[in-house]
Amino acid sequence: MTETTGKSGQSVSGEAVSRPHKSSWKYIGPGIVVAATGVGAGDLVATLIAGSNFGYTLLWAAVIGCVVKISLAEAAGRWHLSTGRTLFDGWASLGRWTTYFFVVYVVVWGFVYGAAAMSSSALPLQALFPDVFPADWSIKPWAVICGLVGLVFVWFNKYEVFEKVMTVLVGVMFVVTVYLAIRVTPNLGHAFAGLLPVLPDEKDAVLNTLGLIGGVGGTITLAAYGYWVNAKGWTNTGWMKVMRLDNRVAYATTGIFVIAMLFVGAELLHSANVAIASGDQGLIQLGDILEAEYGTATAKFFLIGFFATSFTSLIGVWHGVSLMFADFVERYRSRGRATGEEVASGAREKSWPFRAYLLWLTFPPIVLLFQGQPFRLVILYGVLGAAFLPFLALTLIWLLNSSRTPREWRNGLLSNAMLAIAGLLFLVLCVKQIWDQPWSEFFQIRRQSPVTSTASATSR
Repeated sequence: MTETTGKSGQSVSGEAVSRPHKSSWKYIGPGIVVAATGVGAGDLVATLIAGSNFGYTLLWAAVIGCVVKISLAEAAGRWHLSTGRTLFDGWASLGRWTTYFFVVYVVVWGFVYGAAAMSSSALPLQALFPDVFPADWSIKPWAVICGLVGLVFVWFNKYEVFEKVMTVLVGVMFVVTVYLAIRVTPNLGHAFAGLLPVLPDEKDAVLNTLGLIGGVGGTITLAAYGYWVNAKGWTNTGWMKVMRLDNRVAYATTGIFVIAMLFVGAELLHSANVAIASGDQGLIQLGDILEAEYGTATAKFFLIGFFATSFTSLIGVWHGVSLMFADFVERYRSRGRATGEEVASGAREKSWPFRAYLLWLTFPPIVLLFQGQPFRLVILYGVLGAAFLPFLALTLIWLLNSSRTPREWRNGLLSNAMLAIAGLLFLVLCVKQIWDQPWSEFFQIRRQSPVTSTASATSR
């Protein structure tokens, strides 16, 4: 395990007895993983659309979105390091209701997300290599290949290899997005003006702005961050400074991706009054626009970045959520505490629950690619995905203000304020998501479910 020092420096009470490690760039890793997993194609499209509709007006909202997510990921990492216990172990201490929520969430969410993630990764491959498969096969063969490659990669590799591959793919994402932002020649004066908190003059401006804030950088991957911190070998408070630096790097990276795409939307689409579709198809449209404006090479370069963005989300979820599921099952079986030491040992990554959930993320969703996603299941997927971040924010407030956390590492005023703001923000978005669902159709008997095999993989 990379940089796995201090594993014996954790007492039973969770008190660190090892010396603090100096925060250093050489340790950075889990933050890169969470940034790569959290920023998917759907996030980039949402930011592009915000830029195309409002120019630089909502740049401040994208920045706030990164700050809010920093507080959530830091809290999750702080729980793991200060207590020596995993986040699911903390949730279980709050009552059985957390277990019921988590089980329903990972089963339904994983089933639908798997198909969406495979489709998202397949779209740029189909655009890059249009003649490999017959046109009437659509993107399904590429989607199956992406799912199986993700399965094999995560199945046979431990965290350290996974982190290195994610770092390379993040490098590709970074180069592509920054190149595009520079290529469209952003108006820096207007961009700085966009840092002022101003709402667009339109109907539902508040809710749309909150949606952009909430959509920056993942959902369940924020909870997975603490598990990746442990998998790196950081298991006690000696690593707290390192974790906080790592977390800031994660959301600085996320911010660069999001701001770069907002620049592209503002300059390339807004100025020309060009609209693109929501969902992953919007990025394919952007590729066509880039080809017309800057040539084939730029368009293909963008599609490579699009693939890196989608595929990092796929393998990140395949690894991180499987790690969480394995922790849930092992704790349930042993009825004892689940510790960060067990995650750091690598045993979780070779366990049957980890691999069983990997299979669940891969093979049932492949069936959905060909059969279409059940209408009611898609609605439940949307509702559960929207409910997860309020659940995460509110349970972290509960855990980190209680005796479950050593006094030194409990929430301060700023942490409580940021988590409360995050909880309120995501609760509002959750209520809106539930309100917007077609419940009248949900309760009707439907003879045929619509096919939504290219659903956007945005709820991670």
